Amino acid sequence: MSAAKILEGMLNAQGKSFGIVVSRFNSLVTRELLRGAQDCLLRHGVQEKDITIAWVPGAGEIPQALKRLADSKKFDALIALGCVIRGGTPHFDQVVALVTRGVGEIALQGNAPVAFGVLTTENLEQALERAGAKAGNKGWDAALAAVEMSSLWEKLP
Repeated sequence: MSAAKILEGMLNAQGKSFGIVVSRFNSLVTRELLRGAQDCLLRHGVQEKDITIAWVPGAGEIPQALKRLADSKKFDALIALGCVIRGGTPHFDQVVALVTRGVGEIALQGNAPVAFGVLTTENLEQALERAGAKAGNKGWDAALAAVEMSSLWEKLP
């Protein structure tokens, strides 16, 4: 009986480049997500010059910029950062569906791994908790997933 071949990503991103698309809307939150993502990348060996940040107006525009970065094939992984907070209208559900579907479609195109760091919360307090307070920093978490996936990507057939 032969052993199964196991493929795993490592948490070393030295020499790799990352593209981050971040929404300006709810910037009180998204700036902190970005800070966490950059901190994570730097701590895992990425040089600051190898991080490209694209600011977009809102979460709905994230997939458009992400697609352009993915199509450039210049990045080892991409990270989507944003924050959609539920309001009093169905607009929340529409924006969440748009950004989730758009980012997912880009990820499945296979040009580069894509990490999803878009918060969808009921209120500002929940968002702030996930942007560096009680619940950690989801920007850091998304960047860590991007680091691991960029390593795994090299090993996949």
